[in-house]
Amino acid sequence: MPREITKFFIEEIETAIELNDATSVLTNLEELYPADIATVLYELNAEKSKYVLDLLDPEVSSEILSGLDADTRNNFLKNFTSEEIARYVNLMESDDAVDVLNEQNVQVREEVISLLDNEEKAADIIDLLHYEEDSAGGLMAKELIKVNINWRVGQCIEEIRRQAENVEQVYGVYVVDDKNKLLGRLGLKALILANDSTPIRQLYDPDVISIETYKKDTEVVDIMQKYDLDSIPVVNAQGKLLGSITIDDVLDVMQEQAETTMQLITGVTENIEEDDSIFRLSRARLPWLLIAMLGGLVGARLIKVFEAEISLVPAMAMFTPLITATGGNVGIQSSSLIIQTLANNSIILDNLMQRLLKVILVALINAVIISGLVLSFNILFKEDLRLSFVVSTALFSVVLLSSVMGTVTPMVLDKFGINPAIAAGPFITTANDLLGLAVYFFVAHLLLL
Repeated sequence: MPREITKFFIEEIETAIELNDATSVLTNLEELYPADIATVLYELNAEKSKYVLDLLDPEVSSEILSGLDADTRNNFLKNFTSEEIARYVNLMESDDAVDVLNEQNVQVREEVISLLDNEEKAADIIDLLHYEEDSAGGLMAKELIKVNINWRVGQCIEEIRRQAENVEQVYGVYVVDDKNKLLGRLGLKALILANDSTPIRQLYDPDVISIETYKKDTEVVDIMQKYDLDSIPVVNAQGKLLGSITIDDVLDVMQEQAETTMQLITGVTENIEEDDSIFRLSRARLPWLLIAMLGGLVGARLIKVFEAEISLVPAMAMFTPLITATGGNVGIQSSSLIIQTLANNSIILDNLMQRLLKVILVALINAVIISGLVLSFNILFKEDLRLSFVVSTALFSVVLLSSVMGTVTPMVLDKFGINPAIAAGPFITTANDLLGLAVYFFVAHLLLL
């Protein structure tokens, strides 16, 4: 069992580094997986991290660097020469190598590529650098196992053994023709059980799902989730096999999507980390806070418009927080559900009216229960009967309107290509606060005056 990483353990590593005690450092780290060593490096500064990476086996160090987040890795690599970076890039899979090089300036990038020992690896990296980072081409790795449809099983197995030296994990075997056009996929079980003389064309499955290089990374995630794939081949417009995307790369994209969505929902407009500068953290949070503040000022002016009603029935002010809070909560619930549905691409325009009708029916049930409970509460505590009816009527209306708004707003934003996650959190809360106040005072104006 790997050693537990505690504050004391980190201090022990730091002390050993300061004493230049390489033996002690290696002894402490030898039982840890690369991912655990990465956790240790997050607690060290760049110079101490470089000391550790230099001590470790280069293959282990390259794996650790591949798994670090971009900001931390870039900070570490500032202490490395181009020759040192090239040593690690040589041992990485092509997609990980491209991620590392994309974080460097042009001079370092070109120097590293020129220092690579493996000419095939260098060519693959240069090819991958042409693709956008958020595209299927930017996600794919060049390392894969492919065989020709005209081969027999014996020749195929020999070729797999040769190619597998450069592939970390074998997720599948792809079948191509003489022009490298993807024809299908070959199951490892069928390959192992077949005779050496069996033609590949008798064994492969032509029903293979692939994706073009120009497709967005979000589309890759959707396809691999939908069809439960552990890898997917990447082809060009002519259907020629260029590379493959594996599940580990897709998980990284999914994590980034989840983080981005959560930040948008909470009103953070930039991709930030906890250890970013104070200025960047403030800049990322401030826009939606300002919008919420403006919403509050508008709400204050709205209350002033109905100042006469409040002066006649001062108890109205007591229920203002109830109205705004209920509207905000209902809106966030509705928007969160619809955002989840949009993220899974499960909304079909044909059943839009059916979906809206369902939302309205659910909102109607909730509105009846909530307004009924509030009315009962006010009657029980002998509040003014007319005011009680005003509050309950306003709550009933707010729940209905907030539910519809929380459902429709994300769908409209998505239709116009805007991330619907911004509809949740501060946006819906602020909008429904204003909506709730307007409904409340309008109902009060009609029923009390």
